[in-house]
Amino acid sequence: MGPQEIKTVLEVWPRVKPGKKLTLLEELDTLAEVDTLVSFDEFARALLSDPEPDVRTRAIRLLDECEDTKLVPPYLDMLKNDPNTDIRVEAANALSLFVDLGELEEIPEQVYHEVEDALLAAAASEDESRVRRTALESLGYSSRSEVTTLIDSAFHRSDPAWQASALVAMGRSADNRWDEEVTHSLVHENDDIRKAAVQAAGQLSLQSARPLLLQMLGEEEDADVLSAIIWSLSQIGGEDVRTYLESLLDALEEEDDQIAFLEEALDNLAFTEDLDRFDLLAFDPDDELSPLEEKDDEEE
Repeated sequence: MGPQEIKTVLEVWPRVKPGKKLTLLEELDTLAEVDTLVSFDEFARALLSDPEPDVRTRAIRLLDECEDTKLVPPYLDMLKNDPNTDIRVEAANALSLFVDLGELEEIPEQVYHEVEDALLAAAASEDESRVRRTALESLGYSSRSEVTTLIDSAFHRSDPAWQASALVAMGRSADNRWDEEVTHSLVHENDDIRKAAVQAAGQLSLQSARPLLLQMLGEEEDADVLSAIIWSLSQIGGEDVRTYLESLLDALEEEDDQIAFLEEALDNLAFTEDLDRFDLLAFDPDDELSPLEEKDDEEE
């Protein structure tokens, strides 16, 4: 959307009925998911200060892939000061992108640490549990030592919601220190915990979880957990995974909604397999040459 189109929409926006506003934003979000050539970032930015909480919430979601650090100040302000709990939750979740970018050194260090500090403060605050848990999940990407302590503390709480959030953070951590906790949680009786553990196993490429995940394919009754199992297996790859996923696809009827998802999972599995082959072929030239160099030194 160009500046003139945005200006025109914003001029009439106050007169649009709330229900129609939300329908428009939801459909724009759906369109953005299926068409990578469209962007509604500038429109969504203009709505971050909308008086309607539901509009602000959907505006943040429309910006979920925008890496512009100019979004950090309004997100931090929402996290700290917005009176609506849902908005604070959305802001905490949106900031996860900037924690990830900070770990990859793709944004200024000062901005990254500002985001980390705000999320750490939110996680330790007296705010609603959902806000604190989402802040913890977003911090999962961070390598700061205090984050590890927060994750461990949350995982050992008696509240299943905190345990699930801890597992989300574990999956984002790229840290194999959590392998045991994730593996044990795969068979938890709570659906949310089990789903978070399955997703974490995939994000961590946890090879040891593959046999159990393959077994769960035929036993899992919760549809969301089953979808998570399929996707995690596509991230882990390895022996028998392709055979199992292809057999699931062959068993579906033509009109089944799962067909597209399984095909996407198989495409992702192909990507994982290509990466595995690349890793097998990769070698360090210095390591290969070092014995020869040592021999030359001895001859001299």
